[in-house]
Order: sequence, then C-alpha cells, then structure tokens
Amino acid sequence: MGLIGGMARTAVVAGTATAVSNRVSRRQAGRWAAQEQQTYAEAPPQYAAPPPQYAPAPTPAPSANDTLDQLQKLGELKAAGVLTEAEFAAQKAKILAG
Repeated sequence: MGLIGGMARTAVVAGTATAVSNRVSRRQAGRWAAQEQQTYAEAPPQYAAPPPQYAPAPTPAPSANDTLDQLQKLGELKAAGVLTEAEFAAQKAKILAG
C-alpha cells in the first residue's frame, strides 16, 4: 500500500472513531437527561426555607430621667388644659407602670 492508501486508511479509522465517540457521548447525555427528569418527576418540589422570624428587640426600661421627663410633660399638658384629670391619671399610671 502506498502513501495515499495509508492516509486513506488513517482518515477512515479517525473518522470512525470520531463518529463512535460522538454517538457514545450523545447516548450518555440522553441517559443522564432521562435520569434527571425521572428524579425531578418523582421528588416533591423543594422550596427555600422561609427566612427566620425574629422577635422584636425588647424596649429598654425607661430610665429615671425619661420617666421624670414624661411626667413633667404630662403635667404641662394637664396645666394647659389639654388633658382632663382622668386622662392625666391614666397616662401617669401607664408611665409609672412601664
């Protein structure tokens, strides 16, 4: 066999190997796709977990200065006639209880 015959044989072998390799790759990809579809079809959908719910931060207890300031403002509102005696007493009890 001459040079051209050897080159032709090499080309045929290389072409056949490429065709077989491509076919094997396509078949394997098809199998993997079928497995994925089957897995997703059988498994229930999974959703992301909801974000954690945190309790609101506790409000700090009012300091003595805050309590006194609130009582003073409350007294000014009563003196100005904005609050009645009953409203003043209710708000004062709320401030002192808080």
